[in-house]
Amino acid sequence: MILLNLCKNFIIMALLPLFIMAVNVAAVSAAEATTATVHGIAIKGYDPVAYFTEGQAIKGSSVYAYNWNEASWHFSKPEHRDLFAADPDRYAPQFGGHCANGLSKGKLVAADPEEWTIVDGKLYMNYNRPARDDWRTHKAVMIERAESNWAGIH
Repeated sequence: MILLNLCKNFIIMALLPLFIMAVNVAAVSAAEATTATVHGIAIKGYDPVAYFTEGQAIKGSSVYAYNWNEASWHFSKPEHRDLFAADPDRYAPQFGGHCANGLSKGKLVAADPEEWTIVDGKLYMNYNRPARDDWRTHKAVMIERAESNWAGIH
């Protein structure tokens, strides 16, 4: 009986680090799914506010960076950084900046910040121009599907 308890304790102690490591990997994967980043920089360094105020994709600068949602967001000017800091959910792309088309099909795909659309005041990004064009053609259905899939990931 004592030997059996020692064996159980040994097995538990041997497996505990593996369990902790698995939980940490799952946590990292969930964080990565939340915001698309490259080296910790959201949406490849593009200014999320510029889509709304300038109507175009503009590369931001680390000089005007703001940390939110475990990512560094870059802006082309301090005013954009301040607008974002006051209401990040208003300016951040939907689905953490992942491709809205891909997500509508159940795939978590990196997006190209140059391929974007604003619908009902929300910013959506896509993988490439054909994906964006397809998404725009069927956006109501694709938004619904992507939101459902995102809920399962997020």
